[in-house]
Formats: sequence, structure tokens, C-alpha cells
Amino acid sequence: MRLAAGASCALSPGRDSEEGDENGLAATAIVNARVCTASEGRGIPLWIDGATVLFEGGKITAVGTGVPVPEEARIIDASGKIVTPGLIDAHCHIGISEDGAGWAGDDGNEASDPVTAEVRALDGINPKDIAYEDAVASGITCVQVDPGSANIIGGETLVMKTWGSAVVEDLVLKRPSGLKAALGENPKRVYGTQRKMPTTRLGNAATLRKALYAAKDYMRKKETAKEPDKSPELSLRHESIARVLRKEIPLRIHCHRADDIMTALRIAREFGIDISIEHATEGDRVADRILESGFPVTMGPSLTDKSKLEVKDIGFAAPVAVSKAGVKLAIITDHPVLPIQYLRICAGLAVREGMDEDVAILAITRYAAEIAGVADRVGSLDPGKDADIVVWSKDPLEYDAKCEHVFVDGVEVKAKSEKDGDPR
Repeated sequence: MRLAAGASCALSPGRDSEEGDENGLAATAIVNARVCTASEGRGIPLWIDGATVLFEGGKITAVGTGVPVPEEARIIDASGKIVTPGLIDAHCHIGISEDGAGWAGDDGNEASDPVTAEVRALDGINPKDIAYEDAVASGITCVQVDPGSANIIGGETLVMKTWGSAVVEDLVLKRPSGLKAALGENPKRVYGTQRKMPTTRLGNAATLRKALYAAKDYMRKKETAKEPDKSPELSLRHESIARVLRKEIPLRIHCHRADDIMTALRIAREFGIDISIEHATEGDRVADRILESGFPVTMGPSLTDKSKLEVKDIGFAAPVAVSKAGVKLAIITDHPVLPIQYLRICAGLAVREGMDEDVAILAITRYAAEIAGVADRVGSLDPGKDADIVVWSKDPLEYDAKCEHVFVDGVEVKAKSEKDGDPR
């Protein structure tokens, strides 16, 4: 990983420290570290050598060199270590497609209708899915959970922490964070076998347009109804899509092939909506068009098999090319397609294939947070943000790096053990 000169900065959000307690909210200082702040602006460099990260009350209070450390603070000496924000997977199905649970734990797709905008990931997530333990042990402290891609519109997405409660509402950072949609093979395969529309890519696009137009008409009727009893009957489906039409949330569109990406961009232009392009396996072929659109992409899972025709060219060439074109991207696992603990390995392999090292680490920290819509809380080590922090034995993009300490909201949830043989 590229070395950067040390910098002197000890910024504070200018608020009083909260009283700590036995749950880990007292002041903690990680000192003598090489820190990747993942920050942008505010006078904080991306990399700082010999730095201190100070946090208290679940929030980061200062970062930089020359940071005054309170006498009562817990000290973690990170000499020779790397400190980063907690990693973020901006597209996965953790908790909604449970590890090792078979059909009983598979709640990602309500594949009974091609448009199910009214369903919510929130209602299908089991926060006790064992995959959350794998995530935390791998330095992943935040995830965006999407419904699957069986449907043209599959339901609400959300962003949540990976540790902290057995109650999913307690973990949520943002809901909804988007509305999941899908183009390409998946919906036409699912509904083709049911012998109903859509059975083709033509049908995919038409079904999406019809859903958007129906919601638009619903909104118009609500707005023009002169009396309450003349308003259309409440439709949870249309209300959910209306958030997209009002640009309150993006439509997060699963599309692998270049032609499906162009269809997504075309429909976004037609309706004046915001989208994110999910997977973008052939994004390198239309990288200029994606850049022109201004929409971000989530890319991956790149470390997996060629399971269907539309991912026959899957690999790291596309994320490398898309990043070099200047498109904002997040690297994702699509867990359980690729186990979530390999998120950082994917970022490391992207670097091996030519991605800039700083871009790769940002693609699993700040860029991921920005794309998921939660950069005000997580994704960088800015004072005032949540104290989601990881201490690594070495460069986390190296395959043999070990995750030694993990803090979520300032509480240590993983600590190095002499008996700890877990390579994650």
C-alpha cells in the first residue's frame, strides 16, 4: 500500500465528551498507528503516519498527530499496525438469505409477482444469522441489505450495523436506503418458468416502465383529488415507488450486461430518477456512458464462478477499468454469492489487477458509505462520526492481514487473542 508522509492534524467536532461506561463508551485512544482516515477535505489527509484516533461516547472525537489523550483513556498501542474505518459492503443479502439455513432462511425474493415494491428487507432479516459474526470478524461493521433480483422491483433496501442487538431495528442506520430493481436474466428466468410476463429483456423493461407510470399516475391522482374521499385507495406498492419518483431514494438496479446497463440509464433518463447500477459486470464496455450519467456503481462479486451467461466475463478487469474511467464505485460481495468475509480480499485482488490502492480502500469504506447514503455516519474517521474502527496487523488489502481489534459505535466487539487462529 502506498506510503504517505505524516501529517499533523487533531480535529475535533467541537462537542462535549459524553460520559463513558462499562460498555466501552469511555475514552479510548489508538496511538502510534498508520491511519487511513478515508476522509475527504476538512483538513484531514487520507493517510497519516504515527497518528492517534481518539473516540468516546461512541463517536470519534479527534484524529491526527499531536492529539491530547485524556489521562483516564484506554490506550491501544498500534505501532506497526494499520487503522481504517470499519469496512462497508454496499450490496449483500446478509440476514435475509441466511447461511446454512436452506429454504427456511431464504427470504430474499417474494417471487410471486414481478413487482413487489411494497416488501421491505427489514421484515426478512434475522440479525442472528451467523454471517454477521463472520462480517465483524472480518472488519465489516456496516452493510446495505437488498432483496434479491428475482423481481423487476424487489422491495426496499436498508443499511445496518453488523453488531449491537438481536433486534434489527436497533441496528438500522437508514431505511429505506433504496428500492431494489433488476434487469437481465434473473426476472425473465423466474417468470418465464411461471409462463407470465416478463419472459424477455423487452418484457423486463416494459414491466419496469409500467410500474413507474402506474405510481406516477397514483401520485397525480392523490395530488389532484379535491376531496379526501376522491383520493385513490392507499397502495403500499405505489407509495414505495413514489419515493423513487420524488428522488427521495435511488432505484438500485441489478444489471450485469452492458445492454442492461444502458436500459437502466435509459429508463432513469425517461423518468428523471436517481439510480445506482448494481454489479455492472460489463461496466467496462460502457464506462464512458456511466460516467456521463453521474450514477455510481457497486461492482462484484468478482471472485466467483461464471454461474450464468450474463456473467461469463466476470472478474476484476471491469472494476479496474470503471475506476480508471472516474466512476465512483463500491466493491461488494453480494453475500451469500461470495461469503462476506472476503470483501477486503476482493479489494486486494482489484489492486493486483491494476486498481489504484487508495481507490480500492475507499471502495470498501467512504465510497461504499456514500453510495449507500450513510456517509454522514460511517465510512471515514472524521470527528463526529460513529466510532466504527478496525486495527489490522498489516495492510488490510494483503491476503494474510489479520483483523486484531474491531469497534462498533465505540464498543470493542473483537479483540486479538493469543489463541486466535482466525486469519480474517
